[in-house]
Amino acid sequence: MGIKLCAMAIALLASTSAAWANCYEDLGCDNGRYFTRSEVRHLSCQVLWELRNSMYHQNGYCFKTQRAINSFGNDGCYIADQAAVSLNTYERANIGLIVSTERANGCR
Repeated sequence: MGIKLCAMAIALLASTSAAWANCYEDLGCDNGRYFTRSEVRHLSCQVLWELRNSMYHQNGYCFKTQRAINSFGNDGCYIADQAAVSLNTYERANIGLIVSTERANGCR
């Protein structure tokens, strides 16, 4: 099952800074809905990695690995510490689910 990026929506974070949300045909928007284990467990390691890192990217994180910089770039980034990225409740839960799924699937 492929995940298609179907739209981009603006979402306001608690800090009142605007962030882009990625909305997917099969999952909904990553900043306004909890993903379920059954929705993500079959996704490839690459797709899980992209989902997780896109949430950090849309919230201003400055990537350190060449793989992430090549994929997302660092233009406009402003947060160097991943722990300092302001994520809403949905994003935090979705990242947690993705990380646990990556571990369960043996992703690097």
